Amino acid sequence: MTAEVRVPLRERVPFGRWGPLGVAVDPATWRAVPYLLGSIVLGGCYFAALVFAIPVSMAFTVIGVGVPMLVLTMVLWRSAAMLERRLVRWSFGVDLPDPYRPRPRRGFWNHVGWLFGDPATWKDLGYLLLLFPVGLVEFVASVLFWYVSLILICAPIPTVLGSGWVILGELRVDTLAEAVPVTVLGLALLFTGLYAIRGLAWLHAALARLLLGADETRTLEAKADRLRASRARGVDAAETERRRIERDLHDGAQQRLLAVALDLGRAQAKMDADPAAARELLASAHAGTKAAIAELRDLARGIYPAILTDRGLDAALSSLAGRAPVRVDVSVEITDRPPAAVESIAYFIVAESLSNMAKHAAATEARVHVSRQDLRVVVEVADNGIGGAALVPGGGLAGLADRAATIDGILTVNSPRGGPTLIRAELPCTW
Repeated sequence: MTAEVRVPLRERVPFGRWGPLGVAVDPATWRAVPYLLGSIVLGGCYFAALVFAIPVSMAFTVIGVGVPMLVLTMVLWRSAAMLERRLVRWSFGVDLPDPYRPRPRRGFWNHVGWLFGDPATWKDLGYLLLLFPVGLVEFVASVLFWYVSLILICAPIPTVLGSGWVILGELRVDTLAEAVPVTVLGLALLFTGLYAIRGLAWLHAALARLLLGADETRTLEAKADRLRASRARGVDAAETERRRIERDLHDGAQQRLLAVALDLGRAQAKMDADPAAARELLASAHAGTKAAIAELRDLARGIYPAILTDRGLDAALSSLAGRAPVRVDVSVEITDRPPAAVESIAYFIVAESLSNMAKHAAATEARVHVSRQDLRVVVEVADNGIGGAALVPGGGLAGLADRAATIDGILTVNSPRGGPTLIRAELPCTW
């Protein structure tokens, strides 16, 4: 089973890293160029198909046979909008998840009502109809920019071949001396125009966010609902954990310490009359004390391991791996220690994952990898077991997902039947 996966985009390299010419070497600039030149083709196809299909479908609907055709048309334009979201993501680096409302489970008319009642359907239509005129403007601007820039840059070529060249209107270049300033002007225009290309890309991305993206209010409401639900589950989990600690103390260390107190009292009473029995009682009290200390140490490790505070994530995870019943390879590729909350969540994600592996996965080996990706700590726990792990409400993995959500992190589980299993957590972090 594969849980919901959300893959954030890798951050773009800032222009400033390469100075004022950074826009020319930024891959994002050149990814935008094909789309700005080719969107007119897609836009024209969408526009022609919609201008034909919608009136025909509505005409047939009047006579009672066009509803399936209209529904099919709507499904097709939503599919085209999904394609556009992928193209915009690749071309402009703007992640636009599909914003549609949940699909009804069954019933043709329920499906029709879902299509008609979802505002995203009509925003998709608006974007597809606007793409042709917008693409026309982008195409003309791009072609004009590239044509003028390349014509100016290539001015020396005809002069080297011994012929003059009319560049623009009556502007003619006959000698190499005349061509060099024109080439410099072309290069300046090229680099200036690349910023204009990025400006067009930004404007198109803004239009895509407006019409193809999710409604900001709904997105914030959904996020608030998820956080409230996660907080409620966190409170329940904390209460459950408190009761477990209370039970472990009452049934374990407290009973052992009570037995130690009784043995010490009996030993004190027998010290003069029966020294041998008193020594046996003292030995029993000593053993009970060591057992109580061991139980308290294990209990404290379950609350927050001291090794994590003292030596960091690498040592703490290595300690977990050493106690695992199978071989576990640990790789921690972070140099600076993240905040305590991130370290704690990463530790318990690995601990719970290895515990589940030992109980249910029938694995023979596992791998733990912790790395830094941009402003995130990424934790991956993989094993070669039988798979089938899932984020079941109330389960251990769901509790880890809630724990990660407290810092706006994401936990994903990829565990098909037959294995292998990969548990991945992305935890936001600022060093």
